[in-house]
Amino acid sequence: MVQEDKRSAKRSNNIIMENRRIVSISGVIDIESFDENSIILNTDLGVLTIAGENLHINKLNVENGDMNVEGEIGALMYHESEEKRDGFFSKIFR
Repeated sequence: MVQEDKRSAKRSNNIIMENRRIVSISGVIDIESFDENSIILNTDLGVLTIAGENLHINKLNVENGDMNVEGEIGALMYHESEEKRDGFFSKIFR
């Protein structure tokens, strides 16, 4: 029961970018999709898309919600909750 309380409690959501090459993110719940040009994450504050080139997930700690991404970062974008419903497959079949 204690573990459920920790998961349901909101974690801090922070983004630290270093020289547009490395991004450290906290508050990550899960990863919806990823490839070398984009990573779509569910965070405590909504859906976050990281766009760029040669993106690689270097670290993912699902217990803490921490993640590190390396590559050429072009954009970080939060989406409204309705965007969350448009999953990976709906984007493919448009």
